[in-house]
Order: sequence, then C-alpha cells, then structure tokens
Amino acid sequence: VQLQASGGGLVQAGGSLRLSCVASGDIVRVNDVRWYRQGAGEQRKFVAAIARDGSAAVADAVKGRFTISRDNSKHIGYLEMSRLKPEDTAVYYCNADVQTRAFRRDFWGQGTQVTVSS
Repeated sequence: VQLQASGGGLVQAGGSLRLSCVASGDIVRVNDVRWYRQGAGEQRKFVAAIARDGSAAVADAVKGRFTISRDNSKHIGYLEMSRLKPEDTAVYYCNADVQTRAFRRDFWGQGTQVTVSS
C-alpha cells in the first residue's frame, strides 16, 4: 500500500490550492483520511480529517478556509485550501487508516510543499 500526496506549490497570499492524497495497492477500504502540516522548525500539526461517511473535522486555524473531502470509489482524499496566508506555508502530509486483506494500519504520504508568498 502506498499513499501519494500531491498538489502543493507556490501561491500568493489569498490564492488557492487543492491537495490530493491517493491510496493504492491491495486495499479493501480506506477509513479515516487526515491531513497534517509541518512548518520549518515546528512540530507536525493536525489540519483536517474526514471519516468514510463524510463527517469531517477541521483545525481552528484553517476553519472557513480549508475543506476536506474524499472519493471513496477512487481511494482519494482532497484538501481544498483557499484564502491562503503566509503562515499556511508548510509541508503537508496525508495520513490514512487503511484496511487491506491482511491487516489494518495507518499509512503516511511523503508530503507536499505548500509555500504562500506575501
């Protein structure tokens, strides 16, 4: 099983980006999908999470600007980011609770860099 995050880039303050997190491999079901971010010199912090039924939670720092969604049929999670601020600059990681035929465990994607210029 692999988790691939993509969609990061350089954007001006006020702009938007959409991150994707694709799970591939011998997957029976993807349960919770979560996004975290880690700024330079900082600890990794929770950004948003979405359950299989679509119920979601978003960190206060991004509430009203970021939206998490998913496509269960394609094993993809998304993070729509709008009204970006320089303080949103970080490496964004996706994490997913994956059920395979053999086991169930959390997987991490490799991270995608988001840089917001002022």
